[in-house]
Amino acid sequence: MLDKFERYPLTFGKTPIEHLPNLTKELGGKVEIYVKREDCNSGLAGGGNKLRKLEYIVPDAIASGADTLVSIGGVQSNHTRMVAATAAKIGMKCRLVQESWVPHNDAVYDRVGNILMTRLMGADSRIVDDGFDIGIRSSWEEAMESVRQEGGTPYGIPAGASVNKFGGLGYVGFAEEVREQEAELGFKFDYIVVCVVTGSTQAGMVVGFKADGRANKVIGIDASGTVDQTRAQVKEIAQNTAELIELGQQICDEDIHINPDYAYPAYGVPSEATNDAIRLAARTEAMITDPVYEGKSMQGMIDLVKKDFFPEKSKVLYVHLGGTPAINGYSYIYRNG
Repeated sequence: MLDKFERYPLTFGKTPIEHLPNLTKELGGKVEIYVKREDCNSGLAGGGNKLRKLEYIVPDAIASGADTLVSIGGVQSNHTRMVAATAAKIGMKCRLVQESWVPHNDAVYDRVGNILMTRLMGADSRIVDDGFDIGIRSSWEEAMESVRQEGGTPYGIPAGASVNKFGGLGYVGFAEEVREQEAELGFKFDYIVVCVVTGSTQAGMVVGFKADGRANKVIGIDASGTVDQTRAQVKEIAQNTAELIELGQQICDEDIHINPDYAYPAYGVPSEATNDAIRLAARTEAMITDPVYEGKSMQGMIDLVKKDFFPEKSKVLYVHLGGTPAINGYSYIYRNG
């Protein structure tokens, strides 16, 4: 479905699917749990899900004649880390707006993890006081204008690389890749569990899995705390992506499954249940998840297993999107494990 779109390779190729036997056993063994390791997808600054999206956005940025990638995220944004990495790799400058999406409860929050790596790669990273929002922000538009005033040519990439014409393509490709791996494994996954905030990761999966009737088996665990806005954005991106690839099928409300039960108390703030899920994944499988995204989707999956949401003998694919560096910004919480 993606052959007609230009792709700039930033990843290693297929990401591995790993069985999680210890976590499966810990949760009672009724459901088989696997993970797709999007956190191991590249040598660029730790990798992560944003690179799948950026592979289809970079050709457009190059064709535009831009010399500076401009993007936005929170202080501990995985996305801005990946934009900085991509800019370094393709020889462009990088201007970033890091908004204050999360209360700074940790003394090192704005000096470690994602933002440290971002600045190490040479990005011009500027912290502003604006709060959390998944939409298009004036601070991002102002950053692009500042690049123009300095004589540069900006290419704007919105938060999460989501509201971009090509933002959903990477995770259409993800679905195609999973189907290839399922053929090798000899079975199909009954459910795919993924964190959702700005929307294009789940939206791409919805389009990709619509092709074999599994769109609504993609369980989006909301971490935004603004689920209505996220749901609307997922639907819009999915519909636009389906049209772009000429899927030949309509994306409807029934295709989009988002669970809002685990985003509390707020975006980027982990609950005790999130922390328990992070510890369980670490202590059973040595798989490190973060308090912003993966910890909340892990919490959601664990709770849904315990509540028998997944029928017995289901095979569940948890998708690790690669947010681990952010855990460094929460060092006080996890200082004793």
